[in-house]
Amino acid sequence: MKRIQKMMSGFIIFSAALFVTGCSAGNADSENSGEKITKENVEASMEGEKITIGTSGVFAPFSYYEADGTTLTGYDIDLLNELQTLLGYEVKGGEYQVQDYAPLVTSLTQGKIDVAAAALCATSERQKVMDFTEPYLNSGQKVMINNQADTGITGVDDLSGKTVAVEKGTASHTYAQKNLSDTELLTYDKISGAYEALNQNKVDAVIQDAPNVTYYVKTNPDTTLAGVGDEFNKEEAPYAVALAQDSPYKENFEVALEVLAENGTLAKLQEKWLE
Repeated sequence: MKRIQKMMSGFIIFSAALFVTGCSAGNADSENSGEKITKENVEASMEGEKITIGTSGVFAPFSYYEADGTTLTGYDIDLLNELQTLLGYEVKGGEYQVQDYAPLVTSLTQGKIDVAAAALCATSERQKVMDFTEPYLNSGQKVMINNQADTGITGVDDLSGKTVAVEKGTASHTYAQKNLSDTELLTYDKISGAYEALNQNKVDAVIQDAPNVTYYVKTNPDTTLAGVGDEFNKEEAPYAVALAQDSPYKENFEVALEVLAENGTLAKLQEKWLE
């Protein structure tokens, strides 16, 4: 197995607060050659390594299934493919581990998977139990309402006393628990359940990441659901690649992301999936 190279200085390191390193690190220290990873030697720097990668499969346009129900697609899937091409690692089992957000985060913190890309927000709480790369996309939360209901909600400041739905284990869930103590909070394993509850007027509002709200409205032209108000909680909602703590792969991924940012790959992904 090729030795994993680790950076020893911070010259080209992305902010250490933003990429979760994974599991099965094993004897990473003994395998470390001590050579600093740079943009010049990052290519194929993980050749021969086999790692376990997780994603969600339920969060369009970042990671979701095509109409056939079996093909994963989205921004994060393209990003993972680009990272694999650059770094040269193999994916254990030949496929990504697809999990809902709560178990995906648990799998990272318990070292059951090495890396995850699933529009994961690098929240301060998650940074205590996992590592993150520099964000590849800055996001925030958004309030969604049903225009058929007269709730008077025009933004996050109007949620007091309302019934609010969120997806379990997400940044929206954490925000609501911390800041909406006077609301009735309902959690759903998948965001589709929260949206359906709003469609049926079983809840007054949904809190979700702004890109997903925008994508839902864009791809459902007949919907009565709409995002309202400004984005909020931006400091807790940047998307980053995640690894379990103390992963030997962190510097490889951080430098690889820097390369993808500089060569225009990230800009192309944003244009393809978000514009």
